[in-house]
Amino acid sequence: MNRIRSLQQKAVSIRKRTLQIIYEAKHGHTGGSLSCVDILVALYFDILRYDPANPTDPARDRFIMSKGHSVESYYCVLSEAGFFPGETLNSYGKFNSPLAGHPVTSVPGIELNSGSLGHGLSVGVGMALAGRMDKKGYKVYVLMGDGEQDEGSVTEAAMAAGHYGLDNLVAIIDRNRLQISGDTERIMRLDSLTERYHALGWYIEETDGNNMEDLVNIFRKLPVEAMKPHLVIANTTKGKGISFIENQAGWHHKVPTKEQLDEALLQLDEQLKKMSPYES
Repeated sequence: MNRIRSLQQKAVSIRKRTLQIIYEAKHGHTGGSLSCVDILVALYFDILRYDPANPTDPARDRFIMSKGHSVESYYCVLSEAGFFPGETLNSYGKFNSPLAGHPVTSVPGIELNSGSLGHGLSVGVGMALAGRMDKKGYKVYVLMGDGEQDEGSVTEAAMAAGHYGLDNLVAIIDRNRLQISGDTERIMRLDSLTERYHALGWYIEETDGNNMEDLVNIFRKLPVEAMKPHLVIANTTKGKGISFIENQAGWHHKVPTKEQLDEALLQLDEQLKKMSPYES
């Protein structure tokens, strides 16, 4: 089976599981979890070096989910990658579950307790600096939200990364243009993201963040420029894959009803059917 097609199918399956655990838990950040699935799948199933049997391997690539409120799809990806059994996902949102509402390092594969926005890039800069000082070959990937760019600490970290020329650092912005309060351009204009990071010494790529082939091709070629951190601005659709959730700010933190879940799963099953090699 075509490699890209396989990743696309995995992304749709991850979206299905994400919606199911949010529905069962009766809480979750649906819109942002769905928008970043393709990014997570491209990284975990094509790019990152890791060993789920040895999640603290010093040679592993590091991934930080800075937009930690979108933890539901992240948990589904980690489970699919073998860091913990699939049945553990059934406990999400329940008493004494190891899977909290934001990423916690007690879960195998998670590098940082995140969710308080604006911290992930700073920690990523530290990890990348440590890798250089220790002469390690790992890369550090940090996934941020676009609303998260409002945090001043993100700019400070970006400045440090450019100053130190951290070409082992890749930051990704999930640019879905919606945050909890509404449209990002109304709340705090972000149309200067490219210029902002370029001024701080970053190499920048912009792409369709829901196009698996484009994502894989970009991630595979990084780093492009020595002594520069790399930024991927991934233009995504909040609520990607579900017609009545896409581009709706109200679905930032919202749980589907049983009827909405059934309709969403039906739509995703139709997408999988169209991806089948046996479909004419």
